[in-house]
Parts: sequence; C-alpha cells; structure tokens
Amino acid sequence: MRIALLQMPARSATARDRMTALEEALAAAAAAGAALLVAPELVLPGYNCPQRHGAEAQPRGGPWMQAAAGMARRHGIGLVLGWAERAGGDVFNAATAFGPDGAELAHYRKIQLFGGMERTGFRAGEAPPPVFDLGGRRFGLLICYDIEFPEHARDLARRGAQAILVPTANPAGYEHVQRLLVPARACENAIAVAYANYCGAEDGLDFGGGSVIAGPDGAAIESAGHAPALLVADLPEAADYPADMLSAQLADLRRPGGD
Repeated sequence: MRIALLQMPARSATARDRMTALEEALAAAAAAGAALLVAPELVLPGYNCPQRHGAEAQPRGGPWMQAAAGMARRHGIGLVLGWAERAGGDVFNAATAFGPDGAELAHYRKIQLFGGMERTGFRAGEAPPPVFDLGGRRFGLLICYDIEFPEHARDLARRGAQAILVPTANPAGYEHVQRLLVPARACENAIAVAYANYCGAEDGLDFGGGSVIAGPDGAAIESAGHAPALLVADLPEAADYPADMLSAQLADLRRPGGD
C-alpha cells in the first residue's frame, strides 16, 4: 500500500488557503498512486495561532470536515488531518481520518498536550487512540507529542495496528523526535510510523521539518529535509523483513509482561 506525507509550509494563512494547499497535495498524492495522505497537526486553522483556535474551532461534522471529506471523495484517496474541534464549551486538538469515499474512519483527540499554548487552549482527550482499516491495512492514529510516550504506540500495536499515522507540529530544536523516538517506536513495536511535520515559520515559531516514514526495523523508508515536500512511499510488508525478527517481536508484544 502506498501512502503520502505532506510536509507543509507553516506560514500564516487563512483556513481557506490551507484547504487549497491540502487539495493540491491530495491531487498530487493520488496521481502518484497513494491510497492515503497524512497532513500535519492543526492544519485548520494553523498551529501557532492560539487566538484563532477558540474563535475558529468547528464541531465534528461541521464545514471543515465536510470539505475535507469532499476532497477525499473527489480525488479517491484517504486523508488524515489535524484540526481544532469545538465540542460545547471545550476545544480539542483533534485528528480525523477519511476514506477515499469521504466516509469518516476514525476520530481522535490528542491526549498528551505539549507546552503552555496547548495546555491553556485545549482540553486533553480521554478516549484511547483509535485503530481503523483502509486498503487492507490496519492503522493507528496519534498526534505529535503522543508518539513520544511508548505506551500509546504499544497499545495500538497490541490492538493490531500495522502502521501509526502521526500528524505533528514539531518545532525546530526537537529533531531528536524524528531522528530517535519515531524510529524507536517503529522498531520496538514491529510497526511502521508515518510522521508528518511542518517546515518554515508561523508567527515566530520555527518548525523542524524532517517528516519521516520509519519501517518496522526502525530505518527510514522516506524522509524530508527542511523544505516543503510530499513524501510518497510503499508501506512495507512483513515479508520484507526477516521472519524471526517480526514474529518474535509481535509475539512478545502480546504477552502480559511485554511492556
């Protein structure tokens, strides 16, 4: 199965401009044969714009998500994106997965909020990260800081996820996450991890780029530098790796003492 990651410029832009960029990426990913595109955290309305999160956040199933579902359906490709979700008086840092028919496949509210901006502006999610099926593969969904906590990735692997999709907004100076932690989460769980980051700056905050798809052996299948990029790669099959490596690892993951 082929997937795509969008490493998006983080410049300040309206939600409409971001939607336009997202649709262009979906068209390019579909033309490259990808079955799924993963976009960064809080694509709508943007990451480093706390004043807009509360003012512009929308409900699940609102205009933003209707538009995202329509784009996925129009281009015949799955889509995962991060956005600011309003639910009553609360705002969540959320991510939603759509299938190529525009149907919602999974929805998640970030559990591990990072830094003062997120902890002040968002309520932490409480539901476990979801798993969902697309194109014959089983995926898990996390957001940014979540992947730095081993227990979340382990839980998804135990529930049968073969790849974890991670919309992120990782600032410059934290490149150890792409370099060390994402590969570690992949290797220790015998799973692929796809980590889609921003590049450039938004309202004075610089982002580190470095979006990466790490395979079950921890090696990068595809990775980006510091410039805008659309990564396209085929997710590995179990047959691509030594049978004893994956089978032993997966068996141990499912043991009660395998934490």
